[in-house]
Amino acid sequence: MITRTSYGNWAHTVTLSNDAIELVATLDVGPRIIRFGTIGGPNLFKEFPDQLGGTNENEWKIRGGHRLWHAPEAKPRSYALDNAPVDCEAAGDFTLRLTPPPETENGIQKQIEIVLSPDDNVVTMTHRITNIGPWGIELAPWALTVMAPGGMAIMPLPEKRPHTEVLTPDLPLVLWSYTDFTDNRLQLGRHYITLRQDAAKGPTKIGMGQPLGWAAYLNQGMLFVKYFDYEPSMIYPDFGCNFETYTNEEMLEVESLGPLSLLEPGESVEHDETWRLVPNAPAVSSEDEIESLLRPLIEA
Repeated sequence: MITRTSYGNWAHTVTLSNDAIELVATLDVGPRIIRFGTIGGPNLFKEFPDQLGGTNENEWKIRGGHRLWHAPEAKPRSYALDNAPVDCEAAGDFTLRLTPPPETENGIQKQIEIVLSPDDNVVTMTHRITNIGPWGIELAPWALTVMAPGGMAIMPLPEKRPHTEVLTPDLPLVLWSYTDFTDNRLQLGRHYITLRQDAAKGPTKIGMGQPLGWAAYLNQGMLFVKYFDYEPSMIYPDFGCNFETYTNEEMLEVESLGPLSLLEPGESVEHDETWRLVPNAPAVSSEDEIESLLRPLIEA
């Protein structure tokens, strides 16, 4: 179920698969998951064709797919180059560990561990960052997945409760300088926030402290669900975000974040995600349809 392959003009990739789904990780650059989908089906992730197959470039490349960063975002720290070959270790038939060269300029070592369910459309991702420098550093692991264009991100809101029962806020909603509430891609509903990708429109972004621990992306009958933790007692970056979504003319990102950690030399922090792929998901056009048609699939 783990095979050495070539993909997208890269001579060295590795494919992890079961009888239904597959993912492809690059070995000439990374760590990066460049493909995720059903076997023989379309890629749920965005690919930038002109960047596929490149290696050892002297500038950062988005390339597409899934990657590991650390928050809060800053240049040049967040944009450390990931253009060099990575070490790939198989730990059983359905487990991979991808380890890139250390980011000596930031004093960290990244690693992604991938576990594919042998009999379900489920993948568990462990994102690990270790302080290899001489002093403590504060950061939050940040898992970014670049989705193929044309779909819609779905973010659940907490259950509504009467003012007489709850006097304090229960969800931070975070905006960027280019967020525009008149943008018709963004819909703020009673039970969900949705954001559509549109090839005719430029960047927008929102973030939130997501206590329900999931977000989804629906595109061409394929539902990608990302599950992640929320620890309300912890401090998260970007005014309290454990989830963010960004879109522009080419793609849409679904991003989860761990809490901020002060790592002393030699210490590590881990951030887990679980992915679930639901094929043949129904199209939806309202909150009621999300609730009745998609929510049962997401919470199954």
